[in-house]
Amino acid sequence: MDNKDPLILVINPGSTSTKVAVFRGETPVFVQSIYHSSEELSKFDRIVDQFDFRKELILNLLKEKGIKVEELAAVVGRGGLIKPVPSGTYIVNDIMKEHLRAGLMGEHASNLGGLIAASIAEPLGIPAFIVDPVVVDEMEPLAKLSGLPEIERKSIFHALNQKFTARQAAKDLGKKYEEVNLIVVHLGGGISVGAHRNGRVIDVNNALNGDGPFAPERSGGLPAWDLIEMALSGKYTKDELKKKLAGKGGIVAYLGTNNMFEVEKRVDEGDEYADFICEGMAYQVSKEIGANAAVLEGKVDAIVLTGGLANAKRFVDRIRKRVEWIAPILLYPGGDEMLALAMGALRVLRGEEEAKEYKP
Repeated sequence: MDNKDPLILVINPGSTSTKVAVFRGETPVFVQSIYHSSEELSKFDRIVDQFDFRKELILNLLKEKGIKVEELAAVVGRGGLIKPVPSGTYIVNDIMKEHLRAGLMGEHASNLGGLIAASIAEPLGIPAFIVDPVVVDEMEPLAKLSGLPEIERKSIFHALNQKFTARQAAKDLGKKYEEVNLIVVHLGGGISVGAHRNGRVIDVNNALNGDGPFAPERSGGLPAWDLIEMALSGKYTKDELKKKLAGKGGIVAYLGTNNMFEVEKRVDEGDEYADFICEGMAYQVSKEIGANAAVLEGKVDAIVLTGGLANAKRFVDRIRKRVEWIAPILLYPGGDEMLALAMGALRVLRGEEEAKEYKP
C-alpha cells in the first residue's frame, strides 16, 4: 500500500445493512457491515427517509476507525435505480440526486448510496460517484424485441459484478476487456447471464423481473399463458404475484429455502427431489449460456462464472458438463462489490477513464 494512493470511501446500502469500506488505492483499509434491525427501520415510511440515520452511522464508524474525512479523495456509492445508462463511473449530479430521492425508477436501499456519497463529498470539495448501477443498458436493439411492440425487454442485471469480473477475466486471458467476447454468469439470489462483446453487454436477461433461468429467489421466465391465467384467477394480489417472481420464486418455491448450501446438504443426504430441482436450475442456466453463445455467433473466449453460487462445486459441475464445449470456463467465486466500486472511482482518479455525466 502506497500512502500516495488516494483514500476512497465506499458506501453500499442494502435492505437490512449498510456495508462501508475505505480503500487506499486498491487496498482495503477496512470493510465492515452495519446491520439495521427491523425495529430501527420500521420508524421510516420510505427508504429515502433513512438517509440521516444511515449517514450518521457511517460517519460514526469512520471516527471509530480513525479515518478523517478531510483526507478522502472521493466517495463512491452503490448505484441505485436511475434511468438506463451505459456502463461506467458516474458523477452524482443534481438530476441524479433528484431521481434517487423521488424513487423515479423504483425505491431500493441502493438509492441511498449516491445520495449519502454526495452529502459527504460535496462539503469537502471532492467528487462523489456511482459505478455500474443495475440499470446499465448496452443491449442492442435486436435484443430488446419481445414479440409485442407494447413490451420491450429491459436490461436489469448484476452489472457491477459482471463488469468487474469480466475485466478480471480479460486480464487473466492476457487481453483488454474491449478485445474479448465473454459470457458472464452471475450466480446469486438472482441469476444473470450476459453476452459481453468487446467491452459491452449486448444482451442479458432481466434478472429481477422474470426473465432467464430460475434462481434461488427468482422464478425466471414463465409460460406466459399460464401466468395470465394465474394473474386473472383472483387468488393473488398484484404484490403477491410480483413476490412470486422475485423473492419467493425459484428454489424458494420448490424447496422452501434460498440457502443453496442447505440444499446441497439435502442432496448429499439423498433427497432426490432437491437433486432434481438443482439439476433443473443448472439446466436452465446452461440453456441461457447456449443462447448467449448464439448471440456472439459462437465466438466466445471464455464462460465466466461468478457470484456466491460459483462456490458450490456440484452446481458448477452441473453447468460445466453441459457448456464446456463452447469455451473454457473461468471461475471467480463470490463477488467483491466494495472493491468493484472502489476500482470504478480509482480508474477516474488515475485518469484511466473519464467520469460520465448522468443526462437522462
